[in-house]
Order: sequence, then structure tokens, then C-alpha cells
Amino acid sequence: MSADPRTTAPTLGRLTAPAAWQTVDLISDLHLQASEPATFEAWRHFMANTPADAVLILGDLFEVWVGDDAAETDPFLQRCAQVLRQSAQRLHVAVMHGNRDFLVGPRFLSDCGVHALSDPCLLLLGEQRILLSHGDALCLDDRPYQAFRQQVRSADWQTEFLAKPLHERQALARAMRAQSESQKQSGAIYADADSDMALNWLNAAGADSMVHGHTHQPADHPLGAGQRHVLSDWSLDHAPHRAQVFRLQRGGDFTRLNLAPTTLNIL
Repeated sequence: MSADPRTTAPTLGRLTAPAAWQTVDLISDLHLQASEPATFEAWRHFMANTPADAVLILGDLFEVWVGDDAAETDPFLQRCAQVLRQSAQRLHVAVMHGNRDFLVGPRFLSDCGVHALSDPCLLLLGEQRILLSHGDALCLDDRPYQAFRQQVRSADWQTEFLAKPLHERQALARAMRAQSESQKQSGAIYADADSDMALNWLNAAGADSMVHGHTHQPADHPLGAGQRHVLSDWSLDHAPHRAQVFRLQRGGDFTRLNLAPTTLNIL
């Protein structure tokens, strides 16, 4: 019998912020793709102008990722890599795997000077203990997705998939994206994070709060004695426009910055 994920202690990563870090920006679910240039430009502008000491990207930076070799020939992915590389020269940039880009590998991150974030990961910012996650593992009510997640996160599945020719992987990714779009058009309601599991993670980490993405439902929820903060997705090519940065300040304050096209200069 498999263990109940609601009560199983997670394997935690840890990121201890250097004393010099005063501001950390958290973003997720940008779903960058060549067909949505406004979202890319907003992200590029943000990465070039944020005053933060670190930007932590909590999953789904890319709409799809079929292997690091795709970036070698794809002009759009090369532009994304250039943004990451330039940003990493002046601040700490770290990326967590999401449900769309879980195949982003160490070669691509290393080439960009970007760090990998485990999921979940405990961020220590001064006295603050903040638990970070993409959030998809917490959505237990979405049982078909959880079965799919267990399959594709296995080393054997990933080895077999990455061994396929690039064109075949790209075709499979297009088919999965089409299925996902069909589900969204049908008006399907996406599962939220399981409160019991989220609280178990929070307590296991000894954290004050949790921050995650994935559900595209930005809000602040009570979680035990702390809070669960849900990040916004980014979509600036289709109304309604959405793009938020969750900005942490050493000392305990946080701010949600709304980066609509008319307010990009607030950074």
C-alpha cells in the first residue's frame, strides 16, 4: 500500500539567502512561447530591470520543454536563454521544474548561469522561513494528472522520451498541448492545493508560509498559523492581462506587483 501523500514528510531542498539579499522576487507560470511575444517582452523587461537580489522562478517558465537540445536550434528558446544569461550576471536566478517544463536539464541551466531549485524548497531569508513549490504535487483531487505526473517524473520514462528524435518529441508535445487546450476550452475547473498536504509540508519544513504557483488562482489563504500564497500566471497576449511578481523583503514584508503593460515602469 502506498503512503498517504497528505501525511508523508516531503524531501526538502534548502536555499539560504546571503546576508546581502534584501529583496527576492518570486514568479511562476509564464508559459513562455514564441506565439505570445507580449508575455515574453514583459518578462524580458522585468528580468532586466528588477531591483531584486534574486529572482526565483517556481515552475512553468516555458510552455513546453522537450529536451535541452531543442534550445540549440530554436531561435525563441535562444532568446529566452539570452535573457536568463544576462540576468544571471547581475543577480541570482533559480528555476524550479513545473508540470510543463520538468525536462529542463542541468546543461541548459548551466549554460545560462542559472541555479536549479528543488521542489519543495525552504527559503531562509533572515528570520523568515518560506516554503516554495510549483504546487502541482499538492493538487491531489486531479487524479488523472497525478497518475500522469508519477509516470513522467520517473527516470525510466524520461530516459526513454529523451532518446527519441527531436522531431518526434516535438510532435508528442504538440499533441499533449492540444489535449490541454481542449480541456481548458471545455471549462474544466482545475483542482486547488490539498489543504492537509500543504499544512503537512509547512509543518515538516518548520516554515512560516508557503508560496506556490500552478493553479493560476492568485490569492492568500490561511494555512495553520501561517499563510499559503498562490502566484499569478502570466498572460499579456490575451485579455484579461495577468502578470504578477511576489516580492519578498528581508524583515517580513511582501508585495504583489501587477505588471500590466501600462505599469511596467514600476520596477
